[in-house]
Amino acid sequence: MAIRILLADDHSVVRKGIRMLLEDEADIQIVGEVADGDEAIDQVAAIKPDVLLLDITMPRMSGIDALKVISKQYPKVKTVMFSMHNNPDYILKAVQNGAAGYLLKDTTPEEILRAVRTVISGELYYPPNASSIIIRQLVLPNVSQQKKEEQTYSPRASSSVWNKITSREAQILTCLIEGLSSPEIAERFGISANTVANQRASIIRKAGVKNTIDLIRIALEEKSRL
Repeated sequence: MAIRILLADDHSVVRKGIRMLLEDEADIQIVGEVADGDEAIDQVAAIKPDVLLLDITMPRMSGIDALKVISKQYPKVKTVMFSMHNNPDYILKAVQNGAAGYLLKDTTPEEILRAVRTVISGELYYPPNASSIIIRQLVLPNVSQQKKEEQTYSPRASSSVWNKITSREAQILTCLIEGLSSPEIAERFGISANTVANQRASIIRKAGVKNTIDLIRIALEEKSRL
């Protein structure tokens, strides 16, 4: 079944370019185009796309404000933010409000396709530059604060996720902390992206967390204590 995509961008030239790129793919179907955040919410409600490519800076309602509504009311829709700005504030607001991915508009066609196929598989897609911002701004401060609050706490090393996972899973986890995507990890180790996804799911299960960002946070916390 084709991946149903809704395009949201106030520039018709941008929408046309993305449409031309994506509609030639056998596994992708463009089901609509909108020019602002209000229209994006209305069309998501009407057609329930699988993936929403959502520009951040649009008239009437911004992409971030639209994302806040869509992620709460339509959590099954995977939203990939699409922006001209490699702005830490935009990236952090995107992840905090439930975006499944973040792309810059000067990205390659191959990366757009990779992002769409990654988020539809249930993974997040934040390229290395965005991942590094997320780790620096969201994860590391939490690690530092928790260390201050738990100075007297000394967990048993055996309870650490690092001691629950296999050596290959430890390599995968290290790559996730570095901000690598599943396709990039697969290429590094000469394995399939599905194998990476299965191993990532295994690590998340062993860590007892719900998603990759929580996994990175707890892995950094526990690594600092070992």
